[in-house]
Amino acid sequence: MRMDTKRPTLIDQFVDLGLMQLSNWRWSWRGMVVTGMVTPLLSALAMGALAKGSGPAAIAHVLTGSIVLALMFENQNKVAQNFSFMKQVGTLDFLATLPVHRFMVIVATVLAFFVLSLPALVVTVVAGSALLGVTLSVSPLVVLVIPLCVLSLAGIGAFIGITARTPEEAGSLTLMATILMLFAGPVVLPPDRLPEWLLRLSDFSPSSYAADAVRQVLIGPVTGRLWLDAGVLAALAALALWFTGFKMQWKSA
Repeated sequence: MRMDTKRPTLIDQFVDLGLMQLSNWRWSWRGMVVTGMVTPLLSALAMGALAKGSGPAAIAHVLTGSIVLALMFENQNKVAQNFSFMKQVGTLDFLATLPVHRFMVIVATVLAFFVLSLPALVVTVVAGSALLGVTLSVSPLVVLVIPLCVLSLAGIGAFIGITARTPEEAGSLTLMATILMLFAGPVVLPPDRLPEWLLRLSDFSPSSYAADAVRQVLIGPVTGRLWLDAGVLAALAALALWFTGFKMQWKSA
């Protein structure tokens, strides 16, 4: 981390903070990759077996639901635990004494964990589509949708982490949030397999918008609905990151 008296540019802050987070997790990234691959793939196999014979739409939902699960396990949950840990051990107090902006800490942390989760995400997409027999039709808009999914879901994790009292509490809360969002709407199951009340509830679940957007850019077809999904995810990401910064105790020197 640079210790110059002059405040570094936002790009310098982002790079330095991102490298700091990546170096902190250099010993455990292998475990993150393994758990991030195993859980979504096992989920895809189990749900795929249940959806077998229900048509290609049901199988497509299983695949995209597993991808969203991978994003929640390896981004949302890990970001929540990391922020809770940094708050508990005084890392945030130390960072506040440096010439960096609190929102750069949040964004750099979220994107650092996204980088760490990329291998698991790619394996989930490739292996999951092969195991389930889903033909991919990747749209260039995937480079917009995946970061929006990451920022929105991990932003929720960051808020949970900064408000939780302990890392253990943060882990429990994010696990509960993951389970609720995974089944609150047509994430792993198509809409025709869900009751009406759950479909209405899905309008308030970010995972529903994430799953629908991922399904369009990876499997197709891309429709006008994608821009609604992207807009909701962008708004949610902005709100979650803003509230995280608002709740973060930041006594800069």
